Amino acid sequence: MCTAATYKTKDFYFGRTLDYEFSYGEEITVTPRNYVFHYSTMGVMENHYAMIGMAHIADGYPLYYDAVNEKGLGMAGLNFVGNADYRQEKPDQDNVAVFEFIPWVLSQCASVMEARKLLKRINLTDRRFNQTLPVAELHWIIADKEEAVTVESVKEGIRIYDNPAGILTNNPPFDEQMFQLNNYMHLSRRAPKNYFSDKLPLHAYSRGMGAMGLPGDLSSQSRFVRAAFVKMNALSGDSESESVSQFFHILGSVDQQRGCCEVEEGKFEITIYTSCCNADRGIYYYTTYDNHQLTAVNMRKENMDGSELIRYALVLGEQIRWQN
Repeated sequence: MCTAATYKTKDFYFGRTLDYEFSYGEEITVTPRNYVFHYSTMGVMENHYAMIGMAHIADGYPLYYDAVNEKGLGMAGLNFVGNADYRQEKPDQDNVAVFEFIPWVLSQCASVMEARKLLKRINLTDRRFNQTLPVAELHWIIADKEEAVTVESVKEGIRIYDNPAGILTNNPPFDEQMFQLNNYMHLSRRAPKNYFSDKLPLHAYSRGMGAMGLPGDLSSQSRFVRAAFVKMNALSGDSESESVSQFFHILGSVDQQRGCCEVEEGKFEITIYTSCCNADRGIYYYTTYDNHQLTAVNMRKENMDGSELIRYALVLGEQIRWQN
């Protein structure tokens, strides 16, 4: 499935993996300030914050998987199949369809604090974008350099959780994911000590035995634990190259390889892309399954006052730098 992460050095970084068995033809997409959003029930928004992220473009509309706006607020939607529950439209609330939730928040909120206020009136509806695209079952992480929250629409209603780990995967619901971290309090970056029994001559028999017991499977709960441990213990310098490199190493800990996770007969999930956006500078970095070289798009080099979407197709083929 997917994993989202935050990371902070001198700047704030936000990104995710997209793990799936096929691609919808997503592109790096910059939505400038004067692109007109026609919301399904919330009217027209002609002016708003610019944003950059990964989106599938359908009928000229950016269906964002993840994005960061010019104020440094990031948001990503991750699969939440079996738990997501949406409502019919209600007259006393802001009725926002799932497909427009990311632009609805990022177009008008400069921080998580502002997003919290906006979410007090939110009602996520099951309106479809069109007849060919199903309603995605998702939950979301919203983050800035100060804090992160997880938003879930479930049968009990909208749930907004503080997310101190700055990590999100898929199922189970977020409060259960966080609770499971209690089972891993014993994890340490240091070599293990013998707490099993002082009557047995047990010892660390090799270098590099830190994080003994860290789960290694591809389930969303295990990826949550693994990404949280790696992120919370990650060290890097403050430079852009060091920070971006470390971010990709954090998400590299949950990379999915073709052949290891079969979802249907002969169909396998892979990490279709991994992203890292410098939210302070509006630079979106990414790799794809067959291209490990970092590619970047800088939102601030585009006409942010424009009215047309700016689109960049993904570089998919492996880029090899020959030294001889």
